[in-house]
Amino acid sequence: MGRLTVRRPVLRLTADRRSPQPDTLAVEEPIELRVGGRALAVTMRTPGHDIELAHGFLLTEGVIDSVGDVVTARYCDSLDETGRNTYNVLDVALAPGVATPSAGVERSFYTTSSCGVCGKASLDAVRLRSLFSPASDPVVLSPSTLFALPDALRGAQRVFDTTGGLHAAGLFTADGRPLVVREDVGRHNAVDKVLGWALLNGRVPAEGCVLMVSGRASFELVQKAVMAGVPVLAAVSAPSSLAVDLAAESGLTLVGFLRGETMNVYAGAERIAEPAIAHG
Repeated sequence: MGRLTVRRPVLRLTADRRSPQPDTLAVEEPIELRVGGRALAVTMRTPGHDIELAHGFLLTEGVIDSVGDVVTARYCDSLDETGRNTYNVLDVALAPGVATPSAGVERSFYTTSSCGVCGKASLDAVRLRSLFSPASDPVVLSPSTLFALPDALRGAQRVFDTTGGLHAAGLFTADGRPLVVREDVGRHNAVDKVLGWALLNGRVPAEGCVLMVSGRASFELVQKAVMAGVPVLAAVSAPSSLAVDLAAESGLTLVGFLRGETMNVYAGAERIAEPAIAHG
């Protein structure tokens, strides 16, 4: 696995001082995902948990539905100028009977750390259908549980503490217990790693769970949650209009601006319990 952080020289400026010093940066490197030896996607990511990333990506892009759909995932053909493996090419072998992704332009993926759908060549390739609709999930969460999630997520961001440059996503139980937290330079990669973990650990569909993300809630992140059967997606920042529309039509509870003891519920408010009212 590649390094998560690197040291680089910077010039530190204040109102009355200039001083050179080292700074710690989050690593951003490409990974090429192949299926059956054929290139499918290139994404810019933070090295680490690449197997989870591959499983989560394939799940949320509708290529696979279960962990048994993948036979092997191995690093290959990725050497630097000294002949060392860079671990930047991952080849996935699908199980017999699992359809290989189309070689057409609709699956010409190039994903940056800020956008995971860049490179999809048609609108039809953007919107996917899920086998794990969250609409019937009966989970109900207390506001106090949701209010505690941002701090729980932040407390698990170990690399962010040294770099300040990573997004995070975490999967939590209905009572706020963390199941897994992952960091990455790309918010969509962090989510794919979390959902890949869920798939590998028998938690897809992710019934009764909350997916908490450190940034905004985009259409893409809502779609990933829906594809994995997550009933509740919570974000510390704003959702987009299309994210709200997709959440409402998919039966997903979407929470935004989850900070301190306030939040906005944009869809699926029936899953949020009424707060207890103290009586004097």
